[in-house]
Amino acid sequence: MVILLKAQTPTWKKNLFILSIAVFIAGIAFSEIMPFLPLYVDSLGHFSHQELNFWSGLVFSGVFFVSAFISPLWGKLADKKGRKLMTLRAALGMAIVIALMGLVTNVWQLFILRMAQGIFAGFVSNSNALVATETPKEKSGQAMGTMTSAFTAGNLLGPFVGGALASIFSYRIPFLITGILLLICFFLSLFFVHEDNFQPSQNQQLTSSKGIIHSLKSPALIFGLLLTTMIIQAANNSINPIVSLYLRQLMPGSSNVVFVSGVIAALPGIATFLVAARFGALGDRIGTQKIIVGGLIAASIFFCLTAFVQNSFQLGILRFMVGFSDACLFPQVQTMLTKNTPIEVTGRIFSWNQSAMYIGNIFGPLLGSTISAFWGYSAVFLVTTAIVLLNLLLFKINVLRNLS
Repeated sequence: MVILLKAQTPTWKKNLFILSIAVFIAGIAFSEIMPFLPLYVDSLGHFSHQELNFWSGLVFSGVFFVSAFISPLWGKLADKKGRKLMTLRAALGMAIVIALMGLVTNVWQLFILRMAQGIFAGFVSNSNALVATETPKEKSGQAMGTMTSAFTAGNLLGPFVGGALASIFSYRIPFLITGILLLICFFLSLFFVHEDNFQPSQNQQLTSSKGIIHSLKSPALIFGLLLTTMIIQAANNSINPIVSLYLRQLMPGSSNVVFVSGVIAALPGIATFLVAARFGALGDRIGTQKIIVGGLIAASIFFCLTAFVQNSFQLGILRFMVGFSDACLFPQVQTMLTKNTPIEVTGRIFSWNQSAMYIGNIFGPLLGSTISAFWGYSAVFLVTTAIVLLNLLLFKINVLRNLS
């Protein structure tokens, strides 16, 4: 690592290199426990089918509910004390909390620890904020794309690592391994990340949300981007819970549904990993807003076509294409936030963006499951198409019209 980073390498490039490694590791850590979390819940007691679904839902969503409310508080502290400190706080706190999940004896303990994980969440968002504030504005698109690619790659690898560990050892071991991985992220940030450009926010007017809004050159643009994030997450997460069920409908009687579901679930992430940095660099040259508009148009087309697929091959192709549109959206929204936010409030704006993302994570699955229950799986993709088109309209009204 030291050899790869020459002495004359700019600090922002060193930070990008180290933190892209760290968020890759964090991506593995966060995703390796998700595939078997309901099975772990089931092993902690004797539950009926309804009770198991209830507890699995609570345990899964507890992190998002807490994080949606707590993230702005950490963002405020980040602008006062530094984003590096917040990466250290998040990595160490979650390392301890998630490791303890491997030692629980009942579902209540697991639920409480998942809520505590939400309190300490924010390693990736604060890493992104640190990179955003240290990177030259003209390079921020490529930097955000690189961070997204790294985290996506970790997310893709995590389920395979977690599944293998759980199969070889037990459900508890991946939680302990996750704690170790996050501890590695802590030490990488502690020893190799430097926040040279940080200036503590001394302006008393910036201690309140009202003061932050007044400091923005275009509040409508920023809130339009936050709304875009929320709708992007809601749209993607309305689809994710029903993809495997939709696939089972397309492959009646097949014994390979589980395997094919895993492959198809990984395809969007693979596509995002391949092109996110390239789209970020392209946005730096031609305008990030153009990349987002293209991504929303492409996503609406891909989601609409998915409602009419006839086999798993067609579904796989379109899910892979959705990964390309994803690469045009979330990392590019972060880039636009970076380019249009005063540096002294970047931490809070990024934390608001994280809260918007979590709100989308909460409501998206509820939307998808409700629609599929009443009108079938194809209807979910059609409604999601309408949501994406609405997002495109709102983006033009709230963001494009307010660009200087």
